[in-house]
Amino acid sequence: MLHIHILTVLPELLESPFAHSIMKRAQEKGLLEIHVHQLRKWAVNKYGMVDDYQYGGGAGMVMMCEPLANAIDELQKDQRFDEIIYMTPDGSRFDQKRANLLSLKNNLLIICGHYKGIDERIRQQYVTMEISIGDYVLSGGELAAAVVVDAIGRLIPGVLNDETSALTDSFQDNLLAPPVYTRPADFRGMTVPDILLQGDPKKVEDWRYEQAVQRTKDRRPDLMSDL
Repeated sequence: MLHIHILTVLPELLESPFAHSIMKRAQEKGLLEIHVHQLRKWAVNKYGMVDDYQYGGGAGMVMMCEPLANAIDELQKDQRFDEIIYMTPDGSRFDQKRANLLSLKNNLLIICGHYKGIDERIRQQYVTMEISIGDYVLSGGELAAAVVVDAIGRLIPGVLNDETSALTDSFQDNLLAPPVYTRPADFRGMTVPDILLQGDPKKVEDWRYEQAVQRTKDRRPDLMSDL
């Protein structure tokens, strides 16, 4: 089972993504546990303070050392985390390879940044992996964390009804997925390629690979350099 702990000042933002569909089923099957922790539980005072002005001046508040350090220390008493992940725009770009790697872990802790970010000393002392989901800035790390958890969770064996489904997703082999079709075979004059209707699995497999390669060349030629 994969255990994922998430530290956030806005746990409410994470209620819906994990309460429906595949993530919900993964938890019901006992394959994934998601624990969302309110960082203010470890606040430095009775007012729930977890942020302060940054040294040197400038706009924006910074998440303080003490609440984060105390939270991590306490959570690590029960389990050692394989990775302590900080969601941040200046982290390494998240991709399918990273999702595959993290899905094999047992215990992960994700820190959701907020405001102007977290004190640099927490990054130096505790964080083992920094992840960005794209070159843009969100209001906080919660939505990015939900993306990462979803990408990881669906890869756990037994989560998807057909475990081979994830193996044919885009990016698994540095290729985009080929076109897919379902009924009807003729929709407003647009027909399904004949090869998909002939019942020859080998020819279908070859066609899909060719289509995947062509689609990758057309849409993401940068991926071809890794093949």
